[in-house]
Amino acid sequence: MTDPVENKGYAGDVTPEQAAQWMADGEAVMVDVRTDAEREWVGYVPGAVPLAWKQWPGMAMNPAFDDGVRAAARGGRKLVMLCRSGVRSVAAAKRATELGVEAYNILEGFEGNPDENGHRGLTGGWRKRGLPWKQS
Repeated sequence: MTDPVENKGYAGDVTPEQAAQWMADGEAVMVDVRTDAEREWVGYVPGAVPLAWKQWPGMAMNPAFDDGVRAAARGGRKLVMLCRSGVRSVAAAKRATELGVEAYNILEGFEGNPDENGHRGLTGGWRKRGLPWKQS
């Protein structure tokens, strides 16, 4: 983990491996904030709560996000937020924190940053690290 909430506006950043361990131990719930299309075509994490931060097309804010976060965190569970590369999940973790939820960003996201050829999935991310995922 990295800097505490007072420095970033959310509980901190965790590695994909740490997030997976928390999930396996029942300590956290993953919220996948990617679009429905990303989860459908690129892949998804079994057991994650699918809750887009912004929705395609147009990347408009998801009006159901706040209620979805509250439902995912029911019982005081901490949330680990996942997006493609760890950018949208920071914004989502900040919003969840504003709602009173302990929320973390998963570093590298599902696909990681692009490599020198602009390809994702080769330099990091949930999928690259061999953590559980499926594809439709």
